Amino acid sequence: MNVLLINGSPHKSGCTFTALSEIAGELEKQGIGTRIFHTGTKAVRGCIACGKCKETGHCACSDDPVNECIDMMKEADGIVVGSPVYYASPNGALLALLDRVFFAGGNAFACKPAAAIVSCRRGGAATAFDVLNKYFTISNMPVVSSQYWNEVHGQTPDEVRQDLEGLQVMRTLARNMAWLLKCIEVAKGTVPYPEKETERYRTNFIR
Repeated sequence: MNVLLINGSPHKSGCTFTALSEIAGELEKQGIGTRIFHTGTKAVRGCIACGKCKETGHCACSDDPVNECIDMMKEADGIVVGSPVYYASPNGALLALLDRVFFAGGNAFACKPAAAIVSCRRGGAATAFDVLNKYFTISNMPVVSSQYWNEVHGQTPDEVRQDLEGLQVMRTLARNMAWLLKCIEVAKGTVPYPEKETERYRTNFIR
């Protein structure tokens, strides 16, 4: 079993990475493999609504990390997405990536446990956290909880390491993720995955 942790910060080893590393360390203690994927600092284009991904399961625009991220998420048993907080919202480049990742590959992520974590200096964490969780809740992904909202506070990695409550929240999240993954593993072959209805209804209110 393995968990992919996505670092949506432009800083490869900054505050978001520090929080994700706390999760990864605890997951490893629980016998779960981990990989941290840094989205990087290169430009990530927004979705151009071409619809090609419906045919291939990958984005037609292949000059940024989106398709690599899709493939890694398909291979992972669990997902954790981390972001800094900018103006009470996640990093814009991360959102552009997630829009395309979930539109192109979201059907393959169903039933994979997922969690979001955010890092902020002071405020805006709750709204950023809410935005990220919506990707999971519309993709049939169980959302893993902790003992408080999944956030750490600090302007530098050293300050994040002083946020003892935040780090404990990360470790609790990791243990809950490990527990759920192990439960799913035990249930394989005996408890079937939720049955999907054959027809997907989409109701529009403009006639």
